[in-house]
Amino acid sequence: MELEEKESLQGFIGVKRIKARSMTRRGYNGYRGWQLPADENGDDEGMLVEYVDGGKSNHPAHEGYISWSPIDVFNHAYRPCDALTFGFAIEAAKAGEKIARKGWNGKGMFVFYQKGYPEGIPINKNTAEATRLPEGTVCKFRPYLMMKTAQNDFVPWVASQTDILAEDWEIIEQGEQK
Repeated sequence: MELEEKESLQGFIGVKRIKARSMTRRGYNGYRGWQLPADENGDDEGMLVEYVDGGKSNHPAHEGYISWSPIDVFNHAYRPCDALTFGFAIEAAKAGEKIARKGWNGKGMFVFYQKGYPEGIPINKNTAEATRLPEGTVCKFRPYLMMKTAQNDFVPWVASQTDILAEDWEIIEQGEQK
């Protein structure tokens, strides 16, 4: 199948959570049980890529969908989970991940996305006193970012300019303490 014209391709930008390891094109084809096509260089460096945030498994040894990516394409598309821009970190938080800056002091600090309460929840006594609304008034809350602090409590969080421009954001793995 050939494309009729270049304009038939639509532009996209992707944010995917993956696992990857080094593997040549020949290695990948062998791993999949495929013959290397005659017009491809088996020694091409690349990465075995497993998509862990969606996609049905296509190999019995993997939970997610796997594919192969040439090393230059891979390096332009992905970063390690401990060297993210703020934009990538926010996408991860919106997908349910906990995120943190490498340089943050304090054990256990992280930020997460709170989906809010679009249907509303009854406000407690503290909120009623602060807002001068009757206790139990149902209030809708929009999504927001929440931080778990070094003191083991929680506070709504807004990023600083430094946080926004940093490229040292990381995803905190399940059960990991910083």
